[in-house]
Amino acid sequence: MLFRMLLLSIGVLFCACGDGDDPAPRFPTGRWIDLTHAFGEETVYWPTADGFKLRIDFKGITKKGYFYASNSYQASEHGGTHIDAPIHFAEGRRTVPEIPIERLVGEAGVLDVTAQAAMDPDYRVTTKDLTDWESKHGRLPPIVLINTGFHRHWPDRKKYMGTDERGPDAVAKLHFPGLHHEAAEWLVANRDVRAIGLDTPSIDYGQSQEFKAHRVLFQKNIPAFENVANLDALPVRGAWIVALPMKIRNGTGGPLRIAALVPE
Repeated sequence: MLFRMLLLSIGVLFCACGDGDDPAPRFPTGRWIDLTHAFGEETVYWPTADGFKLRIDFKGITKKGYFYASNSYQASEHGGTHIDAPIHFAEGRRTVPEIPIERLVGEAGVLDVTAQAAMDPDYRVTTKDLTDWESKHGRLPPIVLINTGFHRHWPDRKKYMGTDERGPDAVAKLHFPGLHHEAAEWLVANRDVRAIGLDTPSIDYGQSQEFKAHRVLFQKNIPAFENVANLDALPVRGAWIVALPMKIRNGTGGPLRIAALVPE
């Protein structure tokens, strides 16, 4: 029901309403694009986190003669396509259930830095990248998505993260693009950003040790979407995002189902 209400609210923004006594909104036509990696044994997690585990509790024919299947799973909050709640790096800021739904839906602007990331796996999106985008496409929409091209490497951990090693020592070997903290500072000071997402394991680049971009954004209660899939399928602007995380009480993050509607 909640998902249906969200879709209806998006539809109101796009619809052509009926004439006379029929003001009911019509849901917009367009393409839905899934921006979520499926969760399974191959799902990429931080080197220090336990991976996704699925246990079959029952699968088969019951004693009463009908088919029944049910599983249990175990996972870190921060792995696969997921949300970072502001409390992840900012004490006293919002947990997952405290993030207003309005921050999780809206028009997206997509920055393409695939060329820069191909030359430098430690590339960080700069303020100039943001202002250059605006000079071509207008003011940034409320949801900012960064396409580094790294989603194409999923789930090859070595290509995607820079290392396939596990444990604390592997963190120093991580290499993937992220957002420069100065660009994050520019966004929170100059734009009304609801959320930021990208197709790598972290908003901060792999070699970060202080996670400044996280801290800048989360201090202002701006959540992050990480390990987002298929960003190359979105237009530079005009797609509408619906990003619904698992509502974990006191959660610092959680699995995220994120999709985009590209109107016709």
